[in-house]
Amino acid sequence: MSIYEVNEQSFHGSIREQGVTLVEFGATWCPPCKALLPILDELDQQYGERVNVVKVDCDDSPAIASEYRVMSMPTVIMFHNGEPVEKLVGLRPKNVYETLIERYAYSQ
Repeated sequence: MSIYEVNEQSFHGSIREQGVTLVEFGATWCPPCKALLPILDELDQQYGERVNVVKVDCDDSPAIASEYRVMSMPTVIMFHNGEPVEKLVGLRPKNVYETLIERYAYSQ
């Protein structure tokens, strides 16, 4: 798998109806967002097919950011079976994201 950027047209189709999708809302100019990308790459490699990891540029897709009430960047939202279940605002250590993924990826 690899992390790919989605926009307002492709966002809803990128969320798995069955399983787990981790969505990072950020911007290219945001330093914490840039720091989060290598962590997301590692998680994508670590969990492979078990987790779909996508990113949304809030500047390019403001309607999606507004729909999910993204007020600060980065914001990570975990979707389980197509529904948002948890939201993390701000940069967190890798183990926080691992815990979040494991909570939902192995509960199917």
